Parts: sequence; structure tokens; C-alpha cells
Amino acid sequence: MAKAPALTVEQARAAVLRGVAALPDPVPVDLFQAAGRVLATPLVAMLTQPPFTASAMDGYAVRAGDVAFPPARLTVIGEAAAGHAFAGRIGPGEAARIFTGAPLPDGADAIVIQENTTRDGATVSVVDGKPDADHIRPRAGDFAAGQVLLPAGCILTARHITIAAAAGHARLQVQRRPRIAVLATGDELVAPGTTPRADQIVCSNPYGVAALIERAGGRAHFLGIAADTRDSLEAHVAMAGDADVLVTLGGASVGDHDLVGPVLKDRGLSLAFWNISMRPGKPLMFGTLGRQRLLGLPGNPVSSLITARLFLVPLIRALLGAADQPDNTEPLPVATALPANGPRAHYMRARRLRRADGIVEVQPVRSQDSSLLSPLLDADCLLVRPIGAAAVAAGGLVPVLPLDL
Repeated sequence: MAKAPALTVEQARAAVLRGVAALPDPVPVDLFQAAGRVLATPLVAMLTQPPFTASAMDGYAVRAGDVAFPPARLTVIGEAAAGHAFAGRIGPGEAARIFTGAPLPDGADAIVIQENTTRDGATVSVVDGKPDADHIRPRAGDFAAGQVLLPAGCILTARHITIAAAAGHARLQVQRRPRIAVLATGDELVAPGTTPRADQIVCSNPYGVAALIERAGGRAHFLGIAADTRDSLEAHVAMAGDADVLVTLGGASVGDHDLVGPVLKDRGLSLAFWNISMRPGKPLMFGTLGRQRLLGLPGNPVSSLITARLFLVPLIRALLGAADQPDNTEPLPVATALPANGPRAHYMRARRLRRADGIVEVQPVRSQDSSLLSPLLDADCLLVRPIGAAAVAAGGLVPVLPLDL
């Protein structure tokens, strides 16, 4: 594979997302299964809410003119409760006992709260009849049938699902979850639970990457571990035929045993790039295999997890048509001084901490050695050091990206 200039992270991400559109085959789901899914079509209210003018208080439904000069004595001619409307009409000098949520009877235009009345059999005395608009919930005061309540691309939360139900929807059209095939490579790898030889290690990165895929809205399918032979790689890659994205872990560099690129190229890979100016994670490959996108992540577990966070997660969100792209950094003060950065963007594992004065600051973890997994336990974010960034004193602002979704 010929030497190619390394792209910046921004250039690489733009290349990964170029031309990506929401998958064209949305699926219907029950409201109970809709949480976290991406709405495929705008949510239009099928009903009007409230469907009728209703009382917001317990009290009496009256004509405002009858209680304008209290005290006033009115004849109680009926009762209205939630789910049980009063069928009659309120005439001059009349009232109906009413409870919260009940439809306002015909003829009534005001609610007198029960605290401002005394009741004696069929007669109610009103001591304060000043109208209060908040005592009545007008029809369509919340939303009306035909109104667009949510845009397509919305990631559905509990509040979205609640309003969808109120608007009359039992099922929602959501985007199909992208199918992401994950393939680990390397003779040195064995599956968790297997005893490795003296020259082997346990394969860990597919599991972290799969967790990111699922959290981002995709469906992860692990193809297993391919040996460092053409036959094994070709057999494993063939199993990814129906995937929207094939993610390979390892073998994306240019060493004698790095066969992923050549094997994929023989299968028709159109290569966009294969290295980027960042650490950890310089060897990163991206291209297309027909309609399928290929993302070749480094074999190093820390590097694969960070590059998956930076490139695979946005790709999944784009395939979902999600309006929310969780890739924006926020500036936070750094707890310790940082030296100037070099020619590669550095994504440092770090943790956000709240100081005694309430200010949140970010602290790099004890080691940035990408061969060490345990520092991940202390990290909840990535402290971003752009290419050529100047030194930063303690308390200076640095861009921070959440590590977990």
C-alpha cells in the first residue's frame, strides 16, 4: 500500500461522513420499544389535547356574570367529574359541582374554586367569584390535531414517548438500526474465557467497540477472530455481506503481517484513507465495498475504542439520520499544566472533577500509554490537544469530549 499523507481528525471525519444519509427502510415499533430509537418521520398529532375545555380545579362551574358581585347564591343542578361530563346546560343562577379534569358544562364560562364557596344542600354560596383563567384548560391549549410535535431525526426519550402517546400514537416509525459487523484479526488473539498460550493475549477490543455501537444506536455482530492468513480473512469478511458497516480491528497498518488492506482491496475496496494525524490511533483505514462502508480501526484496544468514539459513533448517528451528534467538545479548565503538543492531535484520557468551589475541571489520568487498559477505569472523557497546541497553564481552558455515550 503506497504511502499517503496523514489526514487531520477533522478531514478524516468529514471523509467518513461524506455522502452518508439515513437508511431508507424505517420500521414501526411499539411505544414500549421506542426509547432511544431515532424518529424516521415527523410526529404529527392525531388528536387534540385537551380534547375539550376542562376544569383545572375542584369547585363549581358557573356563569361569570352570576358571580361578578359576591356574595352570590346559586342552585346546584348537577355534577361533572373526570370521565363523567355533565349533560345539561348551566343557566342563569345555576352552577354544577365540578372536579379537576372534567369537561366544562355548556353555558358555564368560569370556575369558582371550592375554597371560595359554602354549600347548603342544593345551594352554593360564592364569597369570591373573581374569574381566574388558570382555573380552565382550554380545548387545544396543549396541541391540536395535525400539529407537528417532533421532527424526524429526534432521538426518542421518555418525554417524547409520553407526548406521542397523548397525541394518539401506539406505534412510531423509527430508523432501522444500522448493522455493524465487527471483525478482530491477529494470530496473537484468543477469546475471553480461553487460556492463551505464552505468546498470546485475550481479545478485548471487540467487546468495548460493540458496546459503543449499541449505545450509539447500531446493532453489533461479532464475526470472530480472523487469523493472519488470506484464507481466514477472506472467509471472515464474507460473513459481513449484509452489514451496513464492516469494522475491522487490527491489521490496518503496513507491516508484513498486516493483510487486511490487501485482502479488502482484492475484494473491491475503494480506499479513502488509511492513516490520520492523531494519537492514539494513527493507523485508521476507511473506504467502501460496494454499498458497504469499511472502517479499519487499530488493533490496540485503547486506540480502537477512542477511534471508534471519534469516527464510528458519528457514522452510526448519520446512518440513523439522528439530529443529535454527540461530538461537540466543551471547554473546561485543566487541573494541571500541559506542555505544547506536537504534529498529531492528542486525545488524552481524562476525568472531570468538581472542586470544592463547585467548578468542574478536567484532570488527565495517571498514564497516557495506549498499551495500558486500566487508566480507562479512571477516565470519563477525552481531553483534546489539537495539532501544534500551545502549552496550557493549570486553570487554562481545554476542549473536552465525553468518552461514554
